[in-house]
Formats: sequence, structure tokens, C-alpha cells
Amino acid sequence: MEQALFNSLIDISQSPAARCGQADLMLERARWAATVFDRYDRAATMRIVEAVAQAAHDHAAEFGEKVVAESGFGVAAHKKIKNELTAKPLVDFYRDQDFVNPRVDEARKIVEIPRPAGVIFALTPSTNPIATVNFKVLMALMTRNAIVISPHPAVKETSVEAVRILARAAEQAGAPAATIQIIAEPSIPVVEAFMNSDKTNVILATGGTAMVRAAYSSGNPAIGVGPGNAPVFVDASADITKAAQRIVDSKSFDNSILCTNESVLITLPEVENQLKIALKSAGAYICSDEETEALRRFLFPPRGFNIEAIGRDATWIAQECGIRVPSSSKILITPITQIGVEERLSREKLCPVLALHVAKTQAQALSQARAVLRLTGAGHSAAIHTSNETSVMDFASAVEAYRVVVNAPCSQGAAGFATNLAPTFTIGTGFFGRSSIGENVGPQHLVHWTRIAYHSGDEVPFGNYHGLGRGFRGALPTAPADGVPGSSASPQPSAASSLDTATKDELRRLIAAELRDMLRK
Repeated sequence: MEQALFNSLIDISQSPAARCGQADLMLERARWAATVFDRYDRAATMRIVEAVAQAAHDHAAEFGEKVVAESGFGVAAHKKIKNELTAKPLVDFYRDQDFVNPRVDEARKIVEIPRPAGVIFALTPSTNPIATVNFKVLMALMTRNAIVISPHPAVKETSVEAVRILARAAEQAGAPAATIQIIAEPSIPVVEAFMNSDKTNVILATGGTAMVRAAYSSGNPAIGVGPGNAPVFVDASADITKAAQRIVDSKSFDNSILCTNESVLITLPEVENQLKIALKSAGAYICSDEETEALRRFLFPPRGFNIEAIGRDATWIAQECGIRVPSSSKILITPITQIGVEERLSREKLCPVLALHVAKTQAQALSQARAVLRLTGAGHSAAIHTSNETSVMDFASAVEAYRVVVNAPCSQGAAGFATNLAPTFTIGTGFFGRSSIGENVGPQHLVHWTRIAYHSGDEVPFGNYHGLGRGFRGALPTAPADGVPGSSASPQPSAASSLDTATKDELRRLIAAELRDMLRK
């Protein structure tokens, strides 16, 4: 058992031939695992899913702390919550959906047979690495797919350790060996070898725009996501106190590292003063014009977004800008007079800094909310606080977003954790955001259905398919070798603290390249 688990942690050589060869071996093992897994019934499948969800839940706090230590991003306690939400609650949400058994529709005389994708290649980000790993692994298992994880280099050690635990839980519950694998030493050439392989059936791309575009152009089916930049509108009919509290709680959650967080707060003159008072009471600090300019310079230097601010808390950012704020400050609010490319603070900010714009009229507010998403974040998320259903419909119709959260924190609500949307850590941005999927990505996107369709006329009777399953012919293929030359076990991941300064600097540069692309104009 341990041998198989260690063999999933392959250190791929940097030579092109070795890279392609080792990628081929990992994918061949994954393809074998998917072939075997396809023959499991729903009871066996769910036993594996439940075991992995339990393992993810049990280690949620541990990996929340480890990923913050390794990356320097976010809040460990909040990452624990996200890690837990992508374990048992995720399984509970899809528990009543059957991705294993055929579906029989007697009225339409159609039988649908589930066909798993096969081998999934999944990219995970530096910002929400373990929650995304949990989410993508459980989606793959629910649909009887094999998965190969490519972790972000900035959090590879914690990711490798987490995936190893999930792989062990899956195999102990009966999953085929190599159903869950991870690349221990990810790099752009390695990722390209996996994305371009004809043994990869689908790519789940979560990361920078360049990487998502590369997935789409790989020649393999890809499900990608785009950047966020959510506007939030508070109108005159809103419960101002509750709206302010929800916005502050959302914007400060995990130091605003979720792409679903509110980016620009838009309100009206008749609401402005009351809203500012409520925001202060909820833990926000309202910046002066001079403080706003200091934040603008700090967050958006000439070279692009300042990645040092990513996932940092409000007091740290304020201190770096020479702004004195109460130690209890949860977010910083920067009043701005316009929205567009000229105003850098109206762009996405993965830190607890929230721009505030006061529109002259409701119509202008809707236009400005639309402009926020057109600047960046098209197709992603938006939020509104109101008690007027007409306002909701007008707002939702105006913004180019596929998730509009009403009277709830957008960070959690758009991801399905404070609303009844499907829980996800992969947000589809659809046609607006040039993505193949507009809804929250879920296991239903990793299985297609063969449809048996009878003649619709009454003269052709429909057969009795209840209780019938798929028939498999022939013996299973032989399991391929693990492909680790001259070694009985792959090297164990080292502790995050073992990274030397040069390596950490290089990881910073990798993150910078990704995030500058995500947060560019």
C-alpha cells in the first residue's frame, strides 16, 4: 500500500525526454486506475468518497496552518473552514445525485449511461491550495475518474503531503492504486507535458489567465476559470447595519484571498453617511484622500500589483503605507471618484482593501457595477444588498456576472457556502469571461452520458431497463509499472521550513508572474 502511495509522488526530471516519459508513465497508471474504477458500483464508490472526505476533514486545521506557513498567504483559521467545507459538506451536497448508475426515463423512452472522463489533470492555485485539492479530488472520485494534481510551486510541499493523505485514505477504502497522484516537482515544462498528452482526458485549470489559456489551447478538453472583481451595491432599501457587517466579514475572510470577494462597494448619496458609520462599527477603517493615495501607490506600483499585499491583513498593509489604524481594523476602505482603467483601485485586489464609490443615481450605480466587471472579472460574481426585488432584477440584468449574491457575503455566497449555489472552488465565468462553463463547476461536469433513445412513436414499445447495469467484456488490463527507476520509494516531501532563501525568492517570482497576469489592466 505505502509503495503505491509513494510511487504517486514522482519527481520528474527536467530533461525534455525524461519529462515526457515520466508524464506518460503517470498518465498511463492513471488511465489504468480509471479503467478499473469505472467498474465500481455506487456503494463502493461512495465508501471511497466518504473515506477521503473524512481524511480531508480530519486534517483541515493542520493544513490550514501549514499552507499559511509555506505561502505566507491568508489566515490559518479561515483556511481550516474552507478545508472543512470542501470535505463533508461538499459530499453531502451531491449525496443524492447518482453519477454511477444508468438513468431510465420511461416517459421519454431514454436510458442514460454515465461515462466518466477518465484521466483528469488538475492545476491548483497558491491562494486556496488545499481546499482546491479537496474539491477536485472528491469531484473526481464521485464520478469514478482518476486525477493527477499539479500543485502551485509556492505550496507544493503542503500540497504533496495533503494529496498523499487523501490517496492513502482512498486506497485503504478500496480505490485502485494511482487513482490520485500528484507531481512532486511542478514546473511550466512539466505542466505542458501533461496538458498536451493525448492520455489526458480533461484539464481542470485554476490559476492565472495565461495558464488557463494554455489549457484551452492544449488540444485537450479544458474547464477553466477567470479572475474576479466583484462589485457590491448597497441601495437605499437595504438593512444598512447588516449589509455593512456582511461586507466586512466577507472582505476580511482569509484576508480577502478568495476571487469571489467584494472588490468595489457602490452606494448612493442618501446611503453614504449611514453606510460609512455602519462599516466603521463592523471593523472597517475609512481612509482619507491622502491615505487612499498611499494605498494606491503601494498596491499598484508601476510594475503591476504588489504581490506582497496578497493575503495580508489590514493592519499590516496600513503599516506598510504609513497609515495609523486601530489594531482591530479588519478592512481598509478607499473612497474613489471614478471606475475604470484610470483608477487602479477599481481593479481586483486579493487583500482586505475595498474601494468605495458613491454613484449619483441608481442607474449610474448599475452602470458602474457593470464597468467594474468589464474592467476585469467578466462572468464571475457580483453582490447586492437590498430589500427591493426590482433592484435585484435590474442589477442582475445589468452586470455581466453568472453569480449575483443577495444580502449575503459574496466571498462565501458566490462559492456556495452562504447560499444554496453549488459549493465550489472552481468558478465558471462562461461566455462573458471566455470560459466553457458559466455555473459553479461540480462533478456533473466530469461525467458525460451515453443516451439510448427509442423511437418516440407509440407503436415501438420501450424496454425494461430497471436493475440492469453495464456489461464489461474481457479481462482488465495489467497494471503498468510505477516508473520510478532504481528506487523502492519516491522521496518524501520535505518540510516547508527547509526551503532556502534563494528557493523562496524564486517561488515569489513565480507567484509574481502569475498574479501580475491575473491582476493586470
